[in-house]
Amino acid sequence: MTMEDARDFEPFDDEFVVPPTHRLPPPPSAITSAEREATEVLDAVVAAAAAGEYDELPPPADPAQWPTAALPEVAPTFLPAAPPMAAPINPPSSTGGGEPPDVVLDAASAAAIGLAGLHARNISAWFGDHLVLDRVSLDMPAGQITALIGPSGCGKSTFLRILNRMHELVPSATMAGEVLLDGDDIYDRRHRLVDARKHIGMVFQKPNPFPAMSIYDNVLAGLKLTGLKAGRDQRDELVETSLIRAGLWKEVRDRLRQPGGGLSGGQQQRLCIARSLAVQPRVLLMDEPCSALDPTSTRVIEETMLELRHQVTIVIVTHNMQQAQRVSQQCAFFLAAQGQPGVIVEHGDTEAMFGQPQDERTFDYVNGRFG
Repeated sequence: MTMEDARDFEPFDDEFVVPPTHRLPPPPSAITSAEREATEVLDAVVAAAAAGEYDELPPPADPAQWPTAALPEVAPTFLPAAPPMAAPINPPSSTGGGEPPDVVLDAASAAAIGLAGLHARNISAWFGDHLVLDRVSLDMPAGQITALIGPSGCGKSTFLRILNRMHELVPSATMAGEVLLDGDDIYDRRHRLVDARKHIGMVFQKPNPFPAMSIYDNVLAGLKLTGLKAGRDQRDELVETSLIRAGLWKEVRDRLRQPGGGLSGGQQQRLCIARSLAVQPRVLLMDEPCSALDPTSTRVIEETMLELRHQVTIVIVTHNMQQAQRVSQQCAFFLAAQGQPGVIVEHGDTEAMFGQPQDERTFDYVNGRFG
């Protein structure tokens, strides 16, 4: 099926406008219970999608029921033109099997092509009165892959979810500290929650495409959630570009109208990556993206990450030490002593972390002596 055939079935409305529920709410003192409930809609959708509870996006609420009192008028957001594909830093070697070149961009080069660094400052996190992270700080450089490693229960995934404000989906969860995207704190009350998640995407441990939606519509699902508009031709280009960047286009270009749930596990995970890339994030978070995949699919995902790192900053949680060595340029080792909150024991260049760690606990962990 061609792209023109695919778009004939397009369910999205060309005149879709950002609903008031996705706009910046007024200060808490001015929010009514109805307005508060409305502003939680997006959180509920994101949480359900993460848990795999939705087969399709829920139908939109009756516009007549949208609360509008005290909500500021905001002009609709239009999707900017898709950025051009970044050219390879070096061409693949004719004898190297097509492996992506291992080139690390410096800060100036990354900034020149619009890549963003992510910086956590004194992050502490609680579930109820239980402290799970204690004053964690970490720089995640632009244009690089940063791997978060450590045994289960040390706070890696909690830290990752704090980086795009998913931690606050848990009713008892609280946090302190700052998460800076290009120097701007995403927790600042002036910023909309939906913007933080648009700029900082997430790929979960279990592939979670909307199984009853087509591959084409899965890629575009994020546009509705973030209130972005795009014409038909722009959608076609966006679907193709996102699938190419996720390394899936050649495998699905002739079946874009088939359900996303019919793909293999590795293909579903790459479809989720394409869905995240479609809203043009500046940072992509990945929570053990290969833990449920076979070795062949894992290698494809890793190759995709290595190709993407020159287009988007990546932070990955992994329990696979070999994977951390293969794909990351920076690494952070999390550890939590019994009954104590998680902290970062050591962080820095991946090669140095695995070859000459500064802390004995890091040496023991990366060499499989515990964890």
